[in-house]
Amino acid sequence: MKEAERNIAIKVSDSGEGDSFTVAGRGELQLAILIENMRREGFEMTVSRPKVVIKIDQETGQKLEPIEEVIIDVDEGHTGIVVQKLSQRKGELLEMRPSGGGRTRMVFHVPTRSLLGYQSELLSDTRGTAVMNKLFHAYAPYKGEIAGRHTGVLISNSDGEAAAYAIFNLQDRGPFFIGAQARVYVGMIVGEHSRDNDLEVNVVKGKKLTNVRASGKDDAVLLTTPIKLTLEKSMSYITDEELVEITPESIRLRKRWLDPNERKRMERKRESEASVA
Repeated sequence: MKEAERNIAIKVSDSGEGDSFTVAGRGELQLAILIENMRREGFEMTVSRPKVVIKIDQETGQKLEPIEEVIIDVDEGHTGIVVQKLSQRKGELLEMRPSGGGRTRMVFHVPTRSLLGYQSELLSDTRGTAVMNKLFHAYAPYKGEIAGRHTGVLISNSDGEAAAYAIFNLQDRGPFFIGAQARVYVGMIVGEHSRDNDLEVNVVKGKKLTNVRASGKDDAVLLTTPIKLTLEKSMSYITDEELVEITPESIRLRKRWLDPNERKRMERKRESEASVA
């Protein structure tokens, strides 16, 4: 509220859900800066996935969404993957021309919601060679559903401290966001599932100890380096059923409903509402 008083680009309203607020700003970067400043001031909060502001045409009743003009300069060898990814995100290629030095400049019109989290993906696809600039173009008719994350997540089913042995035996399920000895709780997202469904896992279960020892050393437990979660990456990674938990010490991902039975109940409710719609 203090920030909104001196920054007209930020609007804060009561969400009607207890101690939560709806915050509107100019893009995910501005929101991320605001959240990071609050975090450094000692606040703790949970944040949902950012959404674009949708408008309704008063004359036709048609749903309108913001479109941005996106200009990307990239090495010629990476133009194909950029066009492919932005086409999947409902982007429209307007222009593609050489810009000198083996580089190509491409101009797109892309829905703003499609660009949430795309910056890091673009850098990964182009090995860090791409430069992207964007600016608001206009409101245009809603372009329909856009495919989101293609993978599920690994969810902790226990409270406690993550054990190296447990993580080691679960690494084939997908990459982890946490390392050994990290504090976890029921409903916390600890990694990304390699398949498209969510999977509950026990990361606190240690190796059973016995009095019998084989000759030689035990097998070494080698853990893959966990994926580092930044605030911007976390906000763009989560779905509508997930939240980012932010404290001065850490950034964690969690399910909106921590209890597994509550999650199943809400999932059945969504499926029921979708079938009626």
